Amino acid sequence: MHGELERIGRIKDPIEMLRASTERLAEAQREVTELARLRRRLIQELHAQGMSYAQIADAAGLSRGRIHQIRHTGPAPEGAFLGTGAVTVVTPLRFDEVTGRSVVALDDLRAGKRLEDLARAFGLDVATDNVSPDGQVDLNRPGLLVICGPRMSEAVRDAYAQDPVIQWDRDGEGWVLRDTRTGQVFRPGTWEHPPRPADAAYLARLPRPDGQGSFLAIAGIHPNGSLGAVHFLTNEISTLWGQLGGSQFSTVIGTDYDAGSGEPVSTSLLTPIYRHDLA
Repeated sequence: MHGELERIGRIKDPIEMLRASTERLAEAQREVTELARLRRRLIQELHAQGMSYAQIADAAGLSRGRIHQIRHTGPAPEGAFLGTGAVTVVTPLRFDEVTGRSVVALDDLRAGKRLEDLARAFGLDVATDNVSPDGQVDLNRPGLLVICGPRMSEAVRDAYAQDPVIQWDRDGEGWVLRDTRTGQVFRPGTWEHPPRPADAAYLARLPRPDGQGSFLAIAGIHPNGSLGAVHFLTNEISTLWGQLGGSQFSTVIGTDYDAGSGEPVSTSLLTPIYRHDLA
């Protein structure tokens, strides 16, 4: 840090110095947030292992009051399930033939906005990006939260194909999700007779194509499923973090939604949560 201050202080141009100091301050604030998250998690883990809060306080050189304050304030540890420091929420653009412009579908917009809100609630910096209408997207970036089905992007489809358990397949009516362990196939409720307002969605953490990290993937068979997966993630992120940490995994989420508004009514796991390192 001292070296960075000296480097910035040697910049001659005041505008460049202002820009550099602003950027470094933002980085430092993200580091403080993540250190606070880590400290809170470690206190929880040490207590779960049998240490009293008094023992933790003595070991850390803090008062018991401060330890209790840290336990209940600051960024929650489970926010790390989404990423650290900064994340980018990616949604697909679609070409609108009526307007001749690229747009984000309303349901994708709603899912993306709620994922942004979730990340911000955990103290993460949030940026947004899009899969282009022709499917182009750079998945080799840190902190990606991608909402995109296999139909919209070859790059995303290829990444999904690396999943050792849950696979995207096609049948006579369209895309389906298949659990290769059980052979069970998941289809939208609107394909049933009579149809019902329900969908299935893919939720996974997958390796980046360059092998230098991973990204979180959400994809409903229909957009209602993506919205339901974000709803499930919002309600269950603490449990998911406790079970998985940052491990790669995949599962299928079922969503019953309101036929009028498209809003999720209930969500549930349709498959086990498969950790890929144990697959």
